[in-house]
Amino acid sequence: MTPPLYIALRFLTHRKRALLLSLSGVVFGVAFFICMQAQTQGFAKFFIDSTLGSNGALIIRQRFQSRQMASIVPPKTSKTNVAHRQYFEGITDANEIMRISRQFSNVVSCSPVLRGTLSARAGFENATVDLYGIEPALHLQTTDLAKQIQDGSLDDFRNRPNSVIVGARLTAILNLSVGDTVQLLSPGGQYRRFGVAATARSGVGAIDSTRIYCHARVAQSLLHKPFQASMIIYKLRDPDRAPALAKHFETLFQHDATSWQEREEATLHLFLALRMSAAITVSLVILLAGFGIFNVLTMTVLSKIKEIAILRSMGYRRRDISAIFLWQGGLVAAAGCIIGCLLGALLSWSVAQIPIRLRGLISTDHFIVAWDWRHYFWAILLAIISVAIASYVPARRAAQLAPVVTLRGSSV
Repeated sequence: MTPPLYIALRFLTHRKRALLLSLSGVVFGVAFFICMQAQTQGFAKFFIDSTLGSNGALIIRQRFQSRQMASIVPPKTSKTNVAHRQYFEGITDANEIMRISRQFSNVVSCSPVLRGTLSARAGFENATVDLYGIEPALHLQTTDLAKQIQDGSLDDFRNRPNSVIVGARLTAILNLSVGDTVQLLSPGGQYRRFGVAATARSGVGAIDSTRIYCHARVAQSLLHKPFQASMIIYKLRDPDRAPALAKHFETLFQHDATSWQEREEATLHLFLALRMSAAITVSLVILLAGFGIFNVLTMTVLSKIKEIAILRSMGYRRRDISAIFLWQGGLVAAAGCIIGCLLGALLSWSVAQIPIRLRGLISTDHFIVAWDWRHYFWAILLAIISVAIASYVPARRAAQLAPVVTLRGSSV
Protein backbone atom coordinates (compact mmCIF):
# COMPACT_ATOMS: atom_id res chain seq x y z
CA MET A 1 0.00 0.00 0.00
CA THR A 2 1.45 3.37 -1.05
CA PRO A 3 1.82 6.07 1.64
CA PRO A 4 -0.80 8.44 0.08
CA LEU A 5 -3.35 5.59 -0.06
CA TYR A 6 -2.62 4.58 3.55
CA ILE A 7 -2.96 8.17 4.77
CA ALA A 8 -6.18 8.56 2.74
CA LEU A 9 -7.67 5.57 4.55
CA ARG A 10 -6.68 7.02 7.92
CA PHE A 11 -8.25 10.38 7.07
CA LEU A 12 -11.46 8.72 5.85
CA THR A 13 -11.94 6.63 8.99
CA HIS A 14 -11.41 9.72 11.13
CA ARG A 15 -14.84 11.10 10.09
CA LYS A 16 -16.90 7.93 9.93
CA ARG A 17 -20.36 9.49 10.09
CA ALA A 18 -19.63 11.93 7.28
CA LEU A 19 -18.03 9.10 5.30
CA LEU A 20 -21.14 6.92 5.62
CA LEU A 21 -23.41 9.77 4.52
CA SER A 22 -21.29 10.45 1.45
CA LEU A 23 -21.01 6.76 0.64
CA SER A 24 -24.75 6.22 0.98
CA GLY A 25 -25.40 9.07 -1.46
CA VAL A 26 -23.27 7.38 -4.12
CA VAL A 27 -24.72 3.94 -3.38
CA PHE A 28 -28.35 5.00 -3.63
CA GLY A 29 -27.69 7.26 -6.62
CA VAL A 30 -26.10 4.41 -8.58
CA ALA A 31 -28.75 1.90 -7.48
CA PHE A 32 -31.71 4.16 -8.34
CA PHE A 33 -30.19 5.03 -11.71
CA ILE A 34 -29.81 1.33 -12.60
CA CYS A 35 -33.29 0.43 -11.36
CA MET A 36 -35.06 3.30 -13.16
CA GLN A 37 -33.26 2.65 -16.44
CA ALA A 38 -34.04 -1.07 -16.17
CA GLN A 39 -37.74 -0.30 -15.74
CA THR A 40 -38.12 2.28 -18.51
CA GLN A 41 -36.09 0.22 -20.99
CA GLY A 42 -37.92 -2.93 -19.92
CA PHE A 43 -41.33 -1.51 -20.83
CA ALA A 44 -39.94 -0.09 -24.09
CA LYS A 45 -38.36 -3.45 -25.03
CA PHE A 46 -41.58 -5.27 -24.16
CA PHE A 47 -43.55 -2.98 -26.46
CA ILE A 48 -41.02 -3.37 -29.31
CA ASP A 49 -40.91 -7.17 -28.99
CA SER A 50 -44.72 -7.33 -28.86
CA THR A 51 -45.28 -5.14 -31.90
CA LEU A 52 -42.57 -6.98 -33.86
CA GLY A 53 -44.18 -10.28 -32.90
CA SER A 54 -47.59 -9.12 -34.11
CA ASN A 55 -46.97 -6.73 -37.00
CA GLY A 56 -43.51 -7.74 -38.20
CA ALA A 57 -40.40 -5.64 -38.63
CA LEU A 58 -41.37 -4.43 -42.10
CA ILE A 59 -44.62 -4.13 -44.04
CA ILE A 60 -45.19 -3.84 -47.80
CA ARG A 61 -48.53 -2.35 -48.76
CA GLN A 62 -50.24 -0.84 -51.80
CA ARG A 63 -48.63 -0.39 -55.19
CA PHE A 64 -47.80 3.14 -56.33
CA GLN A 65 -46.92 5.02 -59.49
CA SER A 66 -44.96 8.27 -59.63
CA ARG A 67 -46.89 11.16 -61.09
CA GLN A 68 -45.10 13.17 -63.74
CA MET A 69 -45.38 16.78 -62.61
CA ALA A 70 -43.75 19.76 -64.26
CA SER A 71 -41.42 21.50 -61.86
CA ILE A 72 -38.51 23.87 -62.25
CA VAL A 73 -36.82 22.54 -59.12
CA PRO A 74 -36.55 18.73 -58.89
CA PRO A 75 -37.69 17.13 -55.60
CA LYS A 76 -34.89 16.67 -53.11
CA THR A 77 -36.50 14.66 -50.34
CA SER A 78 -38.31 11.37 -50.14
CA LYS A 79 -41.34 13.11 -48.62
CA THR A 80 -41.72 15.22 -51.74
CA ASN A 81 -41.58 12.09 -53.88
CA VAL A 82 -44.25 10.45 -51.73
CA ALA A 83 -46.55 13.40 -52.35
CA HIS A 84 -46.21 12.80 -56.09
CA ARG A 85 -47.31 9.15 -55.91
CA GLN A 86 -50.58 7.63 -56.97
CA TYR A 87 -51.51 4.60 -54.84
CA PHE A 88 -53.53 1.53 -55.80
CA GLU A 89 -55.20 -0.65 -53.17
CA GLY A 90 -54.05 -4.21 -52.67
CA ILE A 91 -51.14 -6.39 -53.79
CA THR A 92 -51.89 -8.44 -56.88
CA ASP A 93 -48.52 -10.18 -57.20
CA ALA A 94 -47.87 -11.03 -53.54
CA ASN A 95 -46.42 -14.49 -54.27
CA GLU A 96 -43.83 -13.09 -56.68
CA ILE A 97 -42.84 -10.31 -54.27
CA MET A 98 -42.42 -12.84 -51.46
CA ARG A 99 -40.40 -15.18 -53.68
CA ILE A 100 -37.93 -12.41 -54.55
CA SER A 101 -37.74 -10.88 -51.07
CA ARG A 102 -36.94 -14.25 -49.45
CA GLN A 103 -33.62 -14.16 -51.31
CA PHE A 104 -32.44 -11.26 -49.10
CA SER A 105 -30.20 -12.42 -46.25
CA ASN A 106 -31.97 -10.29 -43.64
CA VAL A 107 -35.41 -11.77 -44.41
CA VAL A 108 -36.33 -14.74 -42.19
CA SER A 109 -39.89 -15.20 -43.43
CA CYS A 110 -42.87 -13.28 -44.80
CA SER A 111 -46.63 -13.64 -44.74
CA PRO A 112 -49.45 -12.14 -46.86
CA VAL A 113 -52.34 -10.53 -44.98
CA LEU A 114 -55.73 -9.37 -46.23
CA ARG A 115 -56.82 -6.63 -43.87
CA GLY A 116 -60.16 -4.92 -43.46
CA THR A 117 -62.28 -3.06 -40.92
CA LEU A 118 -65.61 -4.62 -39.98
CA SER A 119 -68.31 -4.48 -37.36
CA ALA A 120 -68.53 -7.42 -34.96
CA ARG A 121 -71.50 -8.47 -32.87
CA ALA A 122 -71.82 -10.97 -30.04
CA GLY A 123 -75.06 -11.05 -28.09
CA PHE A 124 -75.96 -7.45 -27.34
CA GLU A 125 -72.39 -6.14 -27.71
CA ASN A 126 -70.94 -4.49 -30.81
CA ALA A 127 -67.41 -3.38 -31.72
CA THR A 128 -65.39 -2.22 -34.71
CA VAL A 129 -62.68 -4.79 -35.41
CA ASP A 130 -59.53 -5.07 -37.48
CA LEU A 131 -59.83 -8.28 -39.51
CA TYR A 132 -56.62 -10.07 -40.53
CA GLY A 133 -57.03 -12.73 -43.19
CA ILE A 134 -53.94 -14.95 -42.91
CA GLU A 135 -52.32 -18.11 -44.24
CA PRO A 136 -51.82 -19.91 -40.89
CA ALA A 137 -48.59 -21.73 -41.81
CA LEU A 138 -46.83 -18.61 -43.15
CA HIS A 139 -48.19 -16.31 -40.44
CA LEU A 140 -47.02 -18.56 -37.63
CA GLN A 141 -43.50 -18.57 -39.12
CA THR A 142 -43.46 -14.77 -39.39
CA THR A 143 -45.11 -13.71 -36.14
CA ASP A 144 -45.38 -14.83 -32.51
CA LEU A 145 -49.07 -15.72 -32.83
CA ALA A 146 -48.45 -19.27 -31.57
CA LYS A 147 -46.88 -17.88 -28.36
CA GLN A 148 -49.68 -15.34 -27.96
CA ILE A 149 -52.49 -17.91 -27.73
CA GLN A 150 -54.02 -17.44 -24.29
CA ASP A 151 -56.98 -19.78 -24.50
CA GLY A 152 -58.21 -22.33 -27.02
CA SER A 153 -56.27 -24.21 -29.70
CA LEU A 154 -54.43 -23.28 -32.88
CA ASP A 155 -55.31 -26.69 -34.34
CA ASP A 156 -59.01 -25.87 -34.11
CA PHE A 157 -58.36 -22.67 -36.03
CA ARG A 158 -56.33 -24.50 -38.72
CA ASN A 159 -58.91 -27.22 -39.24
CA ARG A 160 -62.04 -25.07 -39.17
CA PRO A 161 -62.24 -22.45 -41.97
CA ASN A 162 -65.16 -20.70 -40.30
CA SER A 163 -63.31 -20.09 -37.05
CA VAL A 164 -61.45 -17.04 -35.77
CA ILE A 165 -58.82 -16.02 -33.23
CA VAL A 166 -59.92 -13.01 -31.20
CA GLY A 167 -57.77 -10.49 -29.30
CA ALA A 168 -57.83 -10.97 -25.54
CA ARG A 169 -59.20 -7.50 -24.74
CA LEU A 170 -61.74 -7.72 -27.56
CA THR A 171 -63.18 -10.88 -26.00
CA ALA A 172 -63.84 -8.87 -22.84
CA ILE A 173 -65.48 -6.07 -24.85
CA LEU A 174 -67.77 -8.51 -26.70
CA ASN A 175 -68.16 -10.81 -23.67
CA LEU A 176 -66.79 -13.78 -25.63
CA SER A 177 -65.01 -16.98 -24.71
CA VAL A 178 -63.62 -19.94 -26.64
CA GLY A 179 -66.45 -21.92 -28.26
CA ASP A 180 -68.79 -18.92 -28.54
CA THR A 181 -70.04 -17.44 -31.81
CA VAL A 182 -69.22 -13.99 -33.14
CA GLN A 183 -70.92 -12.34 -36.12
CA LEU A 184 -68.98 -10.21 -38.60
CA LEU A 185 -70.78 -7.73 -40.84
CA SER A 186 -69.67 -7.85 -44.48
CA PRO A 187 -69.62 -4.71 -46.67
CA GLY A 188 -72.78 -6.04 -48.34
CA GLY A 189 -74.67 -5.76 -45.05
CA GLN A 190 -74.83 -9.48 -44.25
CA TYR A 191 -73.74 -10.93 -40.92
CA ARG A 192 -71.65 -14.10 -41.05
CA ARG A 193 -71.16 -16.38 -38.06
CA PHE A 194 -67.75 -17.59 -36.88
CA GLY A 195 -66.73 -19.82 -34.00
CA VAL A 196 -64.10 -18.55 -31.58
CA ALA A 197 -61.31 -21.14 -31.76
CA ALA A 198 -58.80 -19.26 -29.57
CA THR A 199 -57.96 -15.96 -27.92
CA ALA A 200 -54.60 -14.21 -28.36
CA ARG A 201 -52.79 -11.71 -26.20
CA SER A 202 -49.97 -9.80 -27.91
CA GLY A 203 -49.28 -7.38 -25.06
CA VAL A 204 -50.11 -4.29 -27.16
CA GLY A 205 -53.43 -2.74 -26.17
CA ALA A 206 -54.35 -1.43 -29.63
CA ILE A 207 -53.94 -4.93 -31.11
CA ASP A 208 -55.60 -6.95 -28.36
CA SER A 209 -58.68 -4.70 -28.29
CA THR A 210 -59.42 -4.70 -32.05
CA ARG A 211 -57.87 -7.63 -33.91
CA ILE A 212 -59.54 -10.80 -35.21
CA TYR A 213 -57.68 -13.42 -37.28
CA CYS A 214 -59.43 -15.56 -39.88
CA HIS A 215 -58.39 -17.60 -42.92
CA ALA A 216 -57.29 -15.59 -45.96
CA ARG A 217 -59.84 -17.04 -48.38
CA VAL A 218 -62.66 -16.49 -45.93
CA ALA A 219 -61.54 -12.88 -45.44
CA GLN A 220 -61.44 -12.34 -49.22
CA SER A 221 -65.01 -13.59 -49.54
CA LEU A 222 -66.19 -11.60 -46.53
CA LEU A 223 -64.53 -8.33 -47.59
CA HIS A 224 -65.37 -8.75 -51.31
CA LYS A 225 -61.80 -7.98 -52.38
CA PRO A 226 -60.49 -8.86 -55.87
CA PHE A 227 -56.94 -9.34 -54.51
CA GLN A 228 -55.67 -11.90 -51.99
CA ALA A 229 -53.40 -9.63 -49.94
CA SER A 230 -53.48 -6.01 -48.86
CA MET A 231 -50.03 -6.19 -47.25
CA ILE A 232 -47.04 -8.46 -46.65
CA ILE A 233 -45.38 -8.54 -43.24
CA TYR A 234 -41.74 -9.56 -42.74
CA LYS A 235 -39.70 -11.08 -39.94
CA LEU A 236 -36.07 -9.91 -40.12
CA ARG A 237 -32.86 -11.27 -38.61
CA ASP A 238 -31.79 -7.72 -37.73
CA PRO A 239 -34.84 -5.50 -37.15
CA ASP A 240 -32.57 -2.46 -36.69
CA ARG A 241 -31.79 -2.59 -40.42
CA ALA A 242 -35.47 -2.46 -41.38
CA PRO A 243 -35.43 1.19 -42.62
CA ALA A 244 -32.69 0.52 -45.19
CA LEU A 245 -34.44 -2.65 -46.41
CA ALA A 246 -37.79 -0.85 -46.63
CA LYS A 247 -36.26 1.84 -48.83
CA HIS A 248 -34.71 -0.82 -51.06
CA PHE A 249 -38.00 -2.75 -51.33
CA GLU A 250 -39.85 0.42 -52.36
CA THR A 251 -37.46 0.93 -55.24
CA LEU A 252 -37.44 -2.74 -56.22
CA PHE A 253 -41.16 -3.56 -56.01
CA GLN A 254 -42.76 -0.12 -56.47
CA HIS A 255 -44.89 -0.75 -53.39
CA ASP A 256 -45.10 1.32 -50.22
CA ALA A 257 -42.80 -0.20 -47.55
CA THR A 258 -42.79 0.83 -43.89
CA SER A 259 -40.27 -0.20 -41.23
CA TRP A 260 -41.32 -0.77 -37.62
CA GLN A 261 -39.27 2.27 -36.57
CA GLU A 262 -41.34 4.52 -38.83
CA ARG A 263 -44.59 2.79 -37.92
CA GLU A 264 -44.04 3.17 -34.15
CA GLU A 265 -42.10 6.45 -34.25
CA ALA A 266 -44.40 8.36 -31.88
CA THR A 267 -44.41 5.62 -29.23
CA LEU A 268 -40.64 5.11 -29.45
CA HIS A 269 -40.12 8.85 -28.89
CA LEU A 270 -42.40 8.66 -25.84
CA PHE A 271 -40.35 5.84 -24.30
CA LEU A 272 -37.11 7.70 -25.10
CA ALA A 273 -38.42 10.84 -23.38
CA LEU A 274 -39.34 8.79 -20.29
CA ARG A 275 -35.88 7.20 -20.16
CA MET A 276 -34.14 10.57 -20.46
CA SER A 277 -36.40 12.12 -17.82
CA ALA A 278 -35.71 9.26 -15.40
CA ALA A 279 -31.97 9.44 -16.08
CA ILE A 280 -31.85 13.21 -15.46
CA THR A 281 -33.91 12.95 -12.27
CA VAL A 282 -31.83 10.16 -10.72
CA SER A 283 -28.57 11.78 -11.85
CA LEU A 284 -29.41 14.64 -9.49
CA VAL A 285 -29.08 12.17 -6.60
CA ILE A 286 -25.55 11.32 -7.73
CA LEU A 287 -24.82 15.04 -8.11
CA LEU A 288 -25.99 15.70 -4.56
CA ALA A 289 -23.76 12.85 -3.40
CA GLY A 290 -20.87 14.67 -5.09
CA PHE A 291 -21.64 17.82 -3.10
CA GLY A 292 -21.63 15.71 0.06
CA ILE A 293 -18.18 14.34 -0.77
CA PHE A 294 -16.98 17.87 -1.53
CA ASN A 295 -18.10 19.02 1.93
CA VAL A 296 -16.52 16.02 3.67
CA LEU A 297 -13.16 16.49 1.94
CA THR A 298 -13.21 20.25 2.55
CA MET A 299 -13.84 19.71 6.26
CA THR A 300 -11.07 17.09 6.29
CA VAL A 301 -8.65 19.62 4.81
CA LEU A 302 -9.60 22.19 7.44
CA SER A 303 -9.28 19.69 10.30
CA LYS A 304 -5.99 18.22 9.06
CA ILE A 305 -4.09 21.43 8.32
CA LYS A 306 -1.26 20.71 10.75
CA GLU A 307 -0.96 17.09 9.62
CA ILE A 308 -0.72 18.25 6.01
CA ALA A 309 1.96 20.80 6.97
CA ILE A 310 3.96 18.09 8.76
CA LEU A 311 3.73 15.86 5.70
CA ARG A 312 4.98 18.72 3.52
CA SER A 313 7.89 19.36 5.89
CA MET A 314 8.77 15.67 5.72
CA GLY A 315 9.27 15.91 1.98
CA TYR A 316 5.80 15.17 0.56
CA ARG A 317 5.29 17.09 -2.66
CA ARG A 318 2.17 18.99 -3.64
CA ARG A 319 1.03 16.18 -5.92
CA ASP A 320 1.44 13.69 -3.05
CA ILE A 321 -0.88 15.78 -0.87
CA SER A 322 -3.38 16.06 -3.73
CA ALA A 323 -3.17 12.30 -4.22
CA ILE A 324 -4.22 11.72 -0.60
CA PHE A 325 -7.53 13.53 -1.08
CA LEU A 326 -8.08 12.21 -4.59
CA TRP A 327 -7.60 8.71 -3.17
CA GLN A 328 -10.29 9.45 -0.59
CA GLY A 329 -12.73 10.40 -3.33
CA GLY A 330 -11.68 7.40 -5.39
CA LEU A 331 -12.22 5.00 -2.49
CA VAL A 332 -15.69 6.40 -1.83
CA ALA A 333 -16.53 6.19 -5.55
CA ALA A 334 -15.25 2.60 -5.84
CA ALA A 335 -17.08 1.35 -2.77
CA GLY A 336 -20.22 3.27 -3.72
CA CYS A 337 -20.24 1.91 -7.27
CA ILE A 338 -19.72 -1.72 -6.21
CA ILE A 339 -22.37 -1.63 -3.49
CA GLY A 340 -24.66 0.51 -5.68
CA CYS A 341 -24.47 -1.95 -8.58
CA LEU A 342 -25.33 -4.85 -6.29
CA LEU A 343 -28.19 -2.91 -4.73
CA GLY A 344 -29.39 -1.80 -8.19
CA ALA A 345 -29.52 -5.41 -9.40
CA LEU A 346 -31.40 -6.42 -6.24
CA LEU A 347 -33.88 -3.55 -6.64
CA SER A 348 -34.43 -4.40 -10.33
CA TRP A 349 -35.12 -8.03 -9.47
CA SER A 350 -37.45 -7.03 -6.64
CA VAL A 351 -39.40 -4.60 -8.84
CA ALA A 352 -39.86 -7.32 -11.47
CA GLN A 353 -41.69 -9.42 -8.88
CA ILE A 354 -44.28 -6.73 -8.11
CA PRO A 355 -47.71 -7.64 -9.58
CA ILE A 356 -49.41 -4.89 -11.58
CA ARG A 357 -52.33 -4.96 -13.99
CA LEU A 358 -51.71 -2.67 -16.96
CA ARG A 359 -54.24 -2.60 -19.80
CA GLY A 360 -53.35 0.51 -21.77
CA LEU A 361 -50.65 1.03 -24.36
CA ILE A 362 -49.22 -2.33 -23.26
CA SER A 363 -50.77 -5.21 -21.34
CA THR A 364 -48.83 -6.87 -18.55
CA ASP A 365 -49.44 -8.37 -15.13
CA HIS A 366 -46.12 -7.38 -13.55
CA PHE A 367 -43.37 -4.79 -13.82
CA ILE A 368 -40.95 -5.42 -16.66
CA VAL A 369 -37.21 -4.76 -16.33
CA ALA A 370 -34.40 -5.04 -18.87
CA TRP A 371 -31.03 -6.45 -17.82
CA ASP A 372 -28.46 -4.40 -19.72
CA TRP A 373 -24.78 -3.88 -18.81
CA ARG A 374 -24.97 -0.34 -20.19
CA HIS A 375 -27.16 0.72 -17.26
CA TYR A 376 -24.34 -0.21 -14.88
CA PHE A 377 -21.69 1.40 -17.10
CA TRP A 378 -23.47 4.79 -17.24
CA ALA A 379 -24.27 4.73 -13.53
CA ILE A 380 -20.60 4.07 -12.67
CA LEU A 381 -19.40 6.70 -15.14
CA LEU A 382 -21.72 9.38 -13.71
CA ALA A 383 -20.63 8.52 -10.16
CA ILE A 384 -16.92 8.68 -11.08
CA ILE A 385 -17.31 12.03 -12.85
CA SER A 386 -19.30 13.51 -9.96
CA VAL A 387 -16.85 12.30 -7.31
CA ALA A 388 -13.80 13.34 -9.35
CA ILE A 389 -15.10 16.90 -9.69
CA ALA A 390 -16.03 17.00 -6.00
CA SER A 391 -12.58 15.73 -4.96
CA TYR A 392 -10.50 17.99 -7.18
CA VAL A 393 -11.08 21.34 -5.42
CA PRO A 394 -10.30 20.14 -1.84
CA ALA A 395 -7.29 18.19 -3.13
CA ARG A 396 -5.97 21.26 -4.92
CA ARG A 397 -6.52 23.44 -1.86
CA ALA A 398 -4.69 20.97 0.38
CA ALA A 399 -1.73 20.89 -2.00
CA GLN A 400 -1.41 24.70 -1.91
CA LEU A 401 -1.08 24.93 1.88
CA ALA A 402 2.22 26.56 2.93
CA PRO A 403 3.83 24.29 5.58
CA VAL A 404 5.90 26.94 7.35
CA VAL A 405 3.03 29.39 7.79
CA THR A 406 0.68 26.59 8.92
CA LEU A 407 3.08 25.29 11.56
CA ARG A 408 3.44 28.77 12.99
CA GLY A 409 -0.32 28.74 13.59
CA SER A 410 -1.53 30.96 10.75
CA SER A 411 -5.02 30.30 9.46
CA VAL A 412 -5.71 29.16 5.94
